[in-house]
Amino acid sequence: MDIITVYYHGSISLGAIPIIDMTGRQNHKGRGSARDYVYETLRTNILHLELKPGTKMSEQEISDEFQVSRTPVREVFVHLLQDGLVDIYPQRGTYVSLIDLKGLEEGRFVRELLEKAVILEAAGRLSKDDIFQLESNLASQEISYRNKNYLQMLALDDAFHGMIFRACGKERTWNMIQQLNYDFLRVRVLRLSHDFHWDKILSQHQAIFEALKKGDAQGCEGLMGEHLRLVIVEKDGLTSEFPEYFADS
Repeated sequence: MDIITVYYHGSISLGAIPIIDMTGRQNHKGRGSARDYVYETLRTNILHLELKPGTKMSEQEISDEFQVSRTPVREVFVHLLQDGLVDIYPQRGTYVSLIDLKGLEEGRFVRELLEKAVILEAAGRLSKDDIFQLESNLASQEISYRNKNYLQMLALDDAFHGMIFRACGKERTWNMIQQLNYDFLRVRVLRLSHDFHWDKILSQHQAIFEALKKGDAQGCEGLMGEHLRLVIVEKDGLTSEFPEYFADS
């Protein structure tokens, strides 16, 4: 059965969120392009919990599925290991890594510090285009909320935060944050897929936007901190409901 999922590239346009066929039944020219395709596909499937924490990954099965040799698959496994998304055990195999609560908290901590600093800079400095894009994003979030499309909601959530960084000329900082927050992202997918406080997330985004427009720097900082700490409150509920997804602390 073909598996279809959303792979987000950072645009707020819903039409710019392409659909990738996760079966990998495509022709690729050269080993590098095949390896990159397999990597991006598996990485996306892991982050979106299509491949759940603890799942064993067969080198041979992936090789057959993507119609590539085992060498690029082996290289992909090493790359995913460096990302912290898989664990490789000699004589046992490769498994999707469990969500590390310490890594989750560290990523959230770094993100909170940087997002607070950036939103203080952004308050009252948004251009008309920035305001239009954020308003469009929030309107799309409302549609995703009504349609219960959690992957699109997640993409728009990230886009909303990324726009604030770009408005301040801090796009590279945003990209760095993303790379530190793989466990945070997986928890967000888990949270959204089980309908944890979608309305609260949306209302917090709307409040942050209004404070940004007014130039209320201190209000922005407080709202952003509350927004990013939401995962702490929900973490206990998620670990209780899905204990098999989390590493022992």
